[in-house]
Amino acid sequence: MTRILSPMIGVFDSGHGGITVLEALVRRFPGRAFSYLGDHANAPYGDRSAADVIDLTRAGVERLFERGCRLVLLGCNTATAVAARALQQHWLPPSGWEGHNLLGIVAPTVEAATQTPWGVTTPQYPQKYLDDVIVVFGTVRTVSSGVYPDEIRKRCPQVEVVQQAIPGLAGAIETGAPIEEISAMVESAVEELARIAEDTTPDRVILGCTHFPMVGEIFAEHLPQTTRLLSQPTAVADSLEDYLARHPEFDTVGDGPPMMLTTGKPAAVDAIARRFWPGVPGFTRV
Repeated sequence: MTRILSPMIGVFDSGHGGITVLEALVRRFPGRAFSYLGDHANAPYGDRSAADVIDLTRAGVERLFERGCRLVLLGCNTATAVAARALQQHWLPPSGWEGHNLLGIVAPTVEAATQTPWGVTTPQYPQKYLDDVIVVFGTVRTVSSGVYPDEIRKRCPQVEVVQQAIPGLAGAIETGAPIEEISAMVESAVEELARIAEDTTPDRVILGCTHFPMVGEIFAEHLPQTTRLLSQPTAVADSLEDYLARHPEFDTVGDGPPMMLTTGKPAAVDAIARRFWPGVPGFTRV
């Protein structure tokens, strides 16, 4: 197959959270060109209506398409859970962006959690006998969508999936709240989880908001030592590696740092982003 190189691979998020995904991709794919867009002016998405999330996500994806990205990853669980399927099925085909595509973050995470390819939607041995307890922490919108329990149980019907929304946590991370405040929110969520799932110790935890891995060590402090945190950025990098092998027309070349874009105020965004990724390049406003 002829290898057709596009300028960049885009990563879109409501704000800072997708930086955790971008950092993993930059490490995994040296020599590839990436562009990141954070919709900081409208963050967070977790408490917005479904219509708002779809409209804002479409606008963000189109901005990245306009800047030369033929493939865009939604590095946002809320955007993926609420908007990805609608955009893939109803907006992209008639949009005029032929030869472009967008991917979500839920499929790679479910694949990693169930050790089952996304295309396999019926229980397979040995997954159909797996009886782990998987906890999903997420935004209100992601949790209410039910996408993680639905998709995990299709592949692992005996797994117990327990969800716990943490309202306000993504916003607190987004605005650079003190670590003590963030820790108190995580501790409260873990305590609420213990009340909901009494006498149940989670085997694995999905941090179902890409902001949450920015404070993953705080989750680890408050969860049982035997509980394993699933790395969503690593799962996305694994999935993209497989996708590019099957679709080389979306691969890229590039030797510079990723292009960082924001709908917010670049100086403020830079200051918070560098708390979590000290080497992140400076943002430019779009």
